[in-house]
Amino acid sequence: MSTITAEELSATTLLRFATAGSVDDGKSTLVGRLLHDSKSILTDQLEAVERVSADRGQEGPDLALLTDGLRAEREQGITIDVAYRYFATTRRRFILADTPGHVQYTRNMVTGASTAELTVILVDARNGVVEQTRRHAAIAALLRVPHVVLAVNKMDLVAYEEQVFAGIAEEFTAYASELGVPEITAIPISALAGDNVVEPSANMDWYGGPTVLEHLETVPVAHDLSHCHARLPVQYVIRPQTAEHPDYRGYAGQIAAGSFRVGESVTVLPSGRTSKISGIDLLGEPVDVAWTTQSVTVLLEDDIDISRGDLIVPSKDAPATTQDIEATVCHVADLPLTVGHRVLLKHGTRTVKAIVKDIPSRLTLDDLSLHPHPGQLVANDIGRVKVRTAEALPVDSYADSRRTGSFILIDPSDGTTLTAGMVGESFASPEPVKDEAEDDGWDF
Repeated sequence: MSTITAEELSATTLLRFATAGSVDDGKSTLVGRLLHDSKSILTDQLEAVERVSADRGQEGPDLALLTDGLRAEREQGITIDVAYRYFATTRRRFILADTPGHVQYTRNMVTGASTAELTVILVDARNGVVEQTRRHAAIAALLRVPHVVLAVNKMDLVAYEEQVFAGIAEEFTAYASELGVPEITAIPISALAGDNVVEPSANMDWYGGPTVLEHLETVPVAHDLSHCHARLPVQYVIRPQTAEHPDYRGYAGQIAAGSFRVGESVTVLPSGRTSKISGIDLLGEPVDVAWTTQSVTVLLEDDIDISRGDLIVPSKDAPATTQDIEATVCHVADLPLTVGHRVLLKHGTRTVKAIVKDIPSRLTLDDLSLHPHPGQLVANDIGRVKVRTAEALPVDSYADSRRTGSFILIDPSDGTTLTAGMVGESFASPEPVKDEAEDDGWDF
């Protein structure tokens, strides 16, 4: 395994990306090939894979075993859980999520891609664009993933024909563009043979674009969220009440977006009380400014009733609070989501009671048409919902903030996650629909 110095590592940027595709499209093999050819595998890991592959009678190492870690995955030859891997080159650090391809595990793709800045969607060159390809493209668009790579895999099984690749790339690009995906890059590959994964392919001289790794290393990544709406969800109130800190009251949490400075006027939501930041502690040391993803403790000039679930925001940039939320959702549970369904809504660090007031539409993946008032959403459905909460929440549009514009719906009986929601408009936004449903006696 090649070594990267600490100086080189600190100088590189970080890219979070996810892989998706239908069953047997070669996602795990692609990830294994990336790790293997970029020399990001430890010797003992490779030896273990070679040993298992030999026991199965395979001539070479099955690189998919590097990510398919569950016993059930290795026995069935499929990916079930989201497999996270961390690796680095001299140009960039990576956190990748290898997500499942089977329809029943699509919900795990939502998990893996929710924090991704790039999604690699694989297509079998023999099969072309299928329903699951469309579903993964729709989820990537719904989650506002800024970069999508179409990896047309198994080109070796179609004799590396340029026309096959061009036809698939044209069909997918047209579909994804209609969904609003901002950037699509198509790359012909063979994960098994290594063509265009890390090294350029000698079998496809008609292709002059980047390899998968080259694109991953050079794609622009916008990590600077310091100009976004500043948001700090409170996770914990720190009151040591010791002789050394008798009056210390700090509000701890991870900054979801933007930056905060000492002396800045802030508002606490949903109460609407205002104060000024008197201090910021980072890793036990006072600092003047803190920004996105840093875990900090904020001290205020005034004693305000603040608890877990509250949101600290700049007074000049405070979001509106509302009990009525309309969002595009991906339903991830086996239990259908129905109108009148009583749920818990988790937004940031706050969890409140809620009721599903309406399901205006469900997205049809084949032609992107909207099926009005379906009455329910079943597993893997994408649609629009209207939810009313028992308490007002400070929500942003998902287009403005992926952290504070998202939520999940939870079954209050057993804690099962039902639905992942993105506040505001999206590609699945329907025409306004009159709310004809009765309140069902649960009026907030």
